[in-house]
Amino acid sequence: MKTIQISKFGEPEVLKCVEVDEPIPAINEVRVRLFAAGVNPNETYIRTGTYSFYIPKLPYTPGFDGAGVVDAIGDGVEHLKIGDRVFVAALLAKRNTGTYAQKVVCDANAVHRLPESISYQEGASLGIPALTAYRALFQRAKIKAGETVLIHGASGGVGLLAVQMARGIGATVIGTASTEEGKSLVKASGATHVLDHITEDSISKITSITKDKGPDVIIEFLANVNLENDLKMIAPYGRIVVVGNRGSIEINPRLSMIKECDVLGMALWNAQPDEYNESLYAIKAFLESGILHPEVGYELPLRDAAKAHEQILSKKAHGKMILSIN
Repeated sequence: MKTIQISKFGEPEVLKCVEVDEPIPAINEVRVRLFAAGVNPNETYIRTGTYSFYIPKLPYTPGFDGAGVVDAIGDGVEHLKIGDRVFVAALLAKRNTGTYAQKVVCDANAVHRLPESISYQEGASLGIPALTAYRALFQRAKIKAGETVLIHGASGGVGLLAVQMARGIGATVIGTASTEEGKSLVKASGATHVLDHITEDSISKITSITKDKGPDVIIEFLANVNLENDLKMIAPYGRIVVVGNRGSIEINPRLSMIKECDVLGMALWNAQPDEYNESLYAIKAFLESGILHPEVGYELPLRDAAKAHEQILSKKAHGKMILSIN
């Protein structure tokens, strides 16, 4: 079968398309014939061999998220059968042979039925983005119906799902994006208000929208640029969840004292098994109720995985980047 393999750490060109034997599922494992794989920013960091959360043994096939059809089942698996349409969310799986491939073997509890209304490309857009959105909103911020949340950078794969989840539980959602295309996606996902990325004008609009109170929750994707403004905008006793960061920032801690707000870091790798399982069950419930509908942004063939890694950190985020697999 075809797979993308890394035999040495480095730049995107280390991603090579090669032929390997099909993996065989063991007890409590499932093999899925994949038709789409999600590309996540953390996979670009893993590729360099410098990512503190995970340094794989080489050779290594990247990928934690995908969607396809079950084509083999190990002993002990009861919730799936051969032929089931499924999505794979294998970040914390004990075994995961990598979703940048025609077939993947992983723990059975990382494989879940995909509703007929959701395409394989959309299914591959779940996994890390949906789990991240859920953990940020519900396990870290503990958002409640009736609260106002600012999703700062809402047009990417995680941000759009966060908009849908927050609206689904009855929160007022303010989403920001940097392009007209991005703003249209955020609005279509259910945001109550859509603004430019934070400027003096958008801060003024947020103040007006929240009647001078500020958002109860801020989901922040670029903390090294925005955290100081977040601290100025947040409501008293509010919660800021840092989902993304690409550098350092100097801030005045007094801003947090004035508001008595919480600044909460978040990394999906830190989720405990019970939290991870809670997230997966919630995502399935959101899917079945129609609240979640992933937005596919860019799609490239499997052989162009290196190009996907080049683009994912350089392009303006508009939905999820996907590798199509024949």
